[in-house]
Amino acid sequence: MVQPPNDRAFTVGSENADDTVRVAIVDDHESVLLGLKTACREAGYEVVATGLSVAALMAALDGRSVHVVVLDLSLGDGSSITRNVETARETGAAVLVHSIADRTASVREALAAGAAGVIPKSAATSTVIAAIATVAEGGVLNNLEWASAIDADAEFSRARLTARERDVLHLYAAGLPLKLVALNLGIATPTAREYLDRVRAKYVEVGRPAPTKVDLLKRAVEDGILALGEHTGGR
Repeated sequence: MVQPPNDRAFTVGSENADDTVRVAIVDDHESVLLGLKTACREAGYEVVATGLSVAALMAALDGRSVHVVVLDLSLGDGSSITRNVETARETGAAVLVHSIADRTASVREALAAGAAGVIPKSAATSTVIAAIATVAEGGVLNNLEWASAIDADAEFSRARLTARERDVLHLYAAGLPLKLVALNLGIATPTAREYLDRVRAKYVEVGRPAPTKVDLLKRAVEDGILALGEHTGGR
């Protein structure tokens, strides 16, 4: 039996221990689909729906909510990666890319469209299960596959931030409250907020919006402003 990484893998949120992680899976290889479905159920997750395409999945979901959509990028129906990720995200779910690791251009497109992370198909089942738990909790999945996709295209990781904007983003994404960010930089809190607003605006301009703090953490890691593992987990 596949074991989740810890007890939190069974639930989302600390206030409702009965809120089982709900998963949907898209893959046009039935053997992969069946294997993931079985592994998720053995880990204690609820597999709400599966599909050979995103369109098929949406029809199967029929409006039901899920926490994570595990999405294969190499679908044979000619669908757009960006549109598939965006459609999956419309369910309110985090999107976990499950694909062949050497397809960096496809992975990069998925990340730009808002995918929460990427797990290669060569990864152990336990690693996939742990990744589902991470993104279900709203966490950022930072791994070699993500870093490789970003490094493959330098322009993808450029939002043209000023030095002070980078400083504010670094401290805020690392977990400091905005007041402590301002204190550390010797500026007023409203000024720090203005810098943060500018950072968000610049990411929108390059097609990589970051409306939440988790999104800003992702952008900071992608752009080399924050090192992997540097995040303190603060709010």
